[in-house]
Amino acid sequence: MSLQSITSVATVTVLSGFSPGAVQAAARALLIADETLLAISYDLTGLREGVVRRRVESAASVLSQDEVTTVHGCVSCTLREEIVPTLARLGQDRPGRGLLLVLPPAIEPEAVATACAHGFGADAPVRFDSYVTVVDADRFLDDLASPDDLRHRDLHAAADDHRAVAEVVAHQVEFSDTVVLWNRPGTQAYESQRLAALVRRLAPWAVQVHVGASPTLDCTALSAHVRGTGRHDPFRPGTLGRALEGRQIALHDPENGSMVFRSRRPFHPQRLHDALEEVTGHALRGRGQLWIASQPDTVVAFESAGGGASLGSLGHWLAALPAHRWTETSDDRRLAADLDWDPYYGDRRTVLALIGLDLNYPAIRALLQSCLLTDDELADGFDAWRALPDPFAGCFPTDTEPGR
Repeated sequence: MSLQSITSVATVTVLSGFSPGAVQAAARALLIADETLLAISYDLTGLREGVVRRRVESAASVLSQDEVTTVHGCVSCTLREEIVPTLARLGQDRPGRGLLLVLPPAIEPEAVATACAHGFGADAPVRFDSYVTVVDADRFLDDLASPDDLRHRDLHAAADDHRAVAEVVAHQVEFSDTVVLWNRPGTQAYESQRLAALVRRLAPWAVQVHVGASPTLDCTALSAHVRGTGRHDPFRPGTLGRALEGRQIALHDPENGSMVFRSRRPFHPQRLHDALEEVTGHALRGRGQLWIASQPDTVVAFESAGGGASLGSLGHWLAALPAHRWTETSDDRRLAADLDWDPYYGDRRTVLALIGLDLNYPAIRALLQSCLLTDDELADGFDAWRALPDPFAGCFPTDTEPGR
């Protein structure tokens, strides 16, 4: 794309957060700061019945309010069939101007980025400038520690939407380029600092912007901090894939509630399974990649929030693939693997981050180490590992066999 075409496209700032009041207040402040800015927001309360309400407004007026009928009534379909075309249309109508996409609580910013990456080509009429998450100081910690599912708060986007509140809250912060810490007058300095420290552990790569400590809000200053920053990297991996590409997954700062556990030695599947409840009980948030001995070809994704844990597949280790398939992965992943290649294990390794307020690092580290293969088990080799009792058998399907 030429410099001329870059300057002529509309720039999009995506605004998310789990507290609608704080998100709407931030959106209003940004509209006041720039009278040419348009905000696009959605009401998904009727999504399960196939209805989405769209609102387009400036600081001065509401330009349109429309009710849209969706074919499938799910979040991914709404992104693909409604939000992407709306951004494209407004971008074509307003080249070189700004758009603010205000997300409802149930939509995660990474899902928007994925949909837009597939929906827009190189000649797209919009460019995504920054993903901004608003964190409500009065609610964030309670939501991050909540055991509730979205359906407990009637926020689920579809009948099969079983996401946890804590999971969504964590994902919003972790995918952001900028986090707006929304305090209120009278918030204690200690509480504000504790919130900032926790958000820093969750997203050390994000820029923090503090607002709300005084009775007045400088709309122009807020806009300068979150718009026109160019912070979004469209090629960055999702949070769970960061370690595969050699990127920071978290700060290793055990004394302040953030640890990263790394191991070239694989986990014993049964011992890991038996310890998961205790591991997740120690932390508000866990994320990373695991190497499990009984499934040595598969990169296992791990995340926990709200007291629950989920494991899935991130595909195959490069060491398990024939060389001609390495080009299916990113340049960064191949470079990271090459820099840290083990002559026996290849790129296989566990990188696991655990984040909380009061982590007992020695106890957690000892627990995780007890789940690794012993020296005798390690000496048995790959064939013996595949025969280990495996509660995770069949849980991590991949699209193809590694040797193909």
